[in-house]
This record gives sequence, structure tokens and C-alpha cells, in this order.
Amino acid sequence: MPEYTDILTETHGRVGLVRLNRPKAMNALRSQLLAELLDALRAFDADDAIGAMVITGSERAFSAGADIKEMADATAVDLMNRGLSDGWHRISAIRKPIIAAVSGFALGGGCELALLCDLIVASETAQFGQPEITIGVIPGAGGTQRLTRILGKALAMEMVLNNRFLKADEALQHGLVNRVVPVESYLDEALKLAGEIAARAPVAVRLGKEAINKAYELSLAEGLAAEQRAFYLLFSTEDQKEGMSAFVEKRVPVWQGR
Repeated sequence: MPEYTDILTETHGRVGLVRLNRPKAMNALRSQLLAELLDALRAFDADDAIGAMVITGSERAFSAGADIKEMADATAVDLMNRGLSDGWHRISAIRKPIIAAVSGFALGGGCELALLCDLIVASETAQFGQPEITIGVIPGAGGTQRLTRILGKALAMEMVLNNRFLKADEALQHGLVNRVVPVESYLDEALKLAGEIAARAPVAVRLGKEAINKAYELSLAEGLAAEQRAFYLLFSTEDQKEGMSAFVEKRVPVWQGR
């Protein structure tokens, strides 16, 4: 990995960890941080030794949102020329699973980054919000769309239009997060979950992620057809033969990722 200034990277077995590292700014998502984050995720995605990734911040804040100082004087054309949304689209194209380990504030772009991940492990102090309305704008990196799909119209409206925060227990109740754990163990829990997924058949994991994501974009009939194609495709892999042989022979499979 190259030298980064706004993030830190580590590996834990087959799990790649990215820590947002702007503590004085509560991990505000300036363009440099997003560029470094995308670079690190792409590197992990291309590494056969890595099977899943975790993104985290600090106990105080996953991320408090976009760097407003960087955006305050921008025009619409400025934002278009900067390709503000391009990085977010590229993160969504990462093939391997990404888990957000969230403690403290996940606000604005920080909430949207967590929503962009495939699973979320939250600490008991986690709070999710889209406070853009308080500075005269709305979410611009997927918040209105992903929150509505996950939470439903009523709660998404309240969060976007009236700065409603969701605490960790509410987020769990409404299906926004996978689990809530004590602050002292939230990152370990996320790494454990990522490690378990990374130990599965790699091609099946990638196609499973892809098929679930298609459910948000396709009709039921189209989604079922896409799932069926992925299912059939897996029967051309060595891992399918190994997995089924191991099941019959009552042994642990050894995945090759092909």
C-alpha cells in the first residue's frame, strides 16, 4: 500500500481494514480522503489474499460528513467538473464485501458511506443522520435513495427533511445495521464478521453480493433471472466441485477462488 495521509490501512488475515484518519475534523470526507479510500479499497479488491474489507473511523465518529469548508463556495459546475459522485460510484463497484464498523456519529456523507457498505456493525453509541437540510442542501451521495429503500418513505422523509437522527438501537430495529455491540468490541466484531465471510468461497461471495444488489435495481422477474444465471455460472467453478465434494466427504472445503 502507498503512504496515505487521511487513512490508515491494515490487514487482519484475509480482511483488509481501512481507518478514516482525520480525528481533528471528525473524519470529514474531503476529496483527498475519498480518493485515498477508493485507492485502498481497489487495492484490497485486487488482492487475492483479501476476501473482505472493513471501513471504520474512531470511537467518537465514523465520519461527521463532507468537508463543508471544501464545498461551501463551489458552484454546480465546479461540483460537476470535480466528478463529486464518481468516487462514490466506484466504491459501489467494489466486488468484495465491505463492512462498516460504526461508532459515534455517522452523519451526512458519513452516513452515506456506511449505507454504501454491504453490512454495518454498530457500537451502542452510533448515531446515523442526514443533517444536510440544516445547511440548505440535501444528501447528494445516495442518502435519499438508500435510506428510503431500507427504512421506508416516512422515516427517510423525517431524517432528510427534519434532521432526525437514528440511534443504534433504532437503526437495528429498522434494519439499517446488522448488529449493535458495546463500544469496546464493535471493531473486533466487524473484523470477526468480515473474517467469516472472507473464509467462504470467494467467487460465490462476489456473485452473492452482486445478486442481492440487483434486487434494488431490477424487477422481481429480472432479479430472479440474474440470480439463476449466477447460480448456473458457479457450477463452472472449481470451488463448487470442491464445496460439494467436501460436504459429501464430511470435511472442510479448501477454496481456490476459481
